[in-house]
Amino acid sequence: LYLVTGFVTSSGINAEYGEECPNLFIHGCDISPRAIDLVKKHTHYNADQIHVFVCDLTDPAALLEDVSRGTVDLVTLIFVLSAVSPDKMAHVLHNISQVLKPGGRVLFRDYGLYDHAMLRFKPGHKIQEQFYVRQDGTRAFYFSKEDTGRVFGDAGFETVFNNYEMRETVNKKENLSVPRVFVQSQFRKPEL
Repeated sequence: LYLVTGFVTSSGINAEYGEECPNLFIHGCDISPRAIDLVKKHTHYNADQIHVFVCDLTDPAALLEDVSRGTVDLVTLIFVLSAVSPDKMAHVLHNISQVLKPGGRVLFRDYGLYDHAMLRFKPGHKIQEQFYVRQDGTRAFYFSKEDTGRVFGDAGFETVFNNYEMRETVNKKENLSVPRVFVQSQFRKPEL
C-alpha cells in the first residue's frame, strides 16, 4: 500500500499505474481539490486501485479519515513539507506515522539550504529563518540535512539515509546555469 502526499498529479500518481502494477493500491492526498479532480478525470483512473482525496496534513485527524491506521508500506513526501509552517511539520509527520506500518518507509525530497531559489528572494519575503513566501503566496522552507534528521527523529523515525542532492539547472536560451540544492532522504518507522 502506497501513499502519495501532495502534488498527486505530478509526483506520484499516474492513473496508468493500475494497468502496470495490478497488485498496487495507491492512496493520494493533496490540499488542492483541483489536483484531486484532475486525477479522477483521467481516462485510466480506477477507483478500485487508486483512492485520492483532499487532505490538510497539518490537521491531526484528517489523514485517518481516509487511510486506516498502520496499513501503509511506503509514503512519498516530495516537495510537501517545505510548504508547511515549521511549527506544523511535526503534525504532518505524526499523521504519516499513524498510517505507516511498523517498518514502513518515507521517501523525502525537498528544497535544501542555500538552493538558488532561496538565494534570489528579495527583502520582505523572509517569514522566519529558512522560511520564505513566494510572490504567488506559496511558502518554502529550505532544509539542512540536520533540520531534516531532527524533525523526522523527533517524530520517532529512524534515518535510513539523509543526503544533499546537488544539481545544476541550465537555461540554454538565456545562457544561465544555477546551482540547485535538495535534501533527499529515506526514513523508517521503527518495528514494534
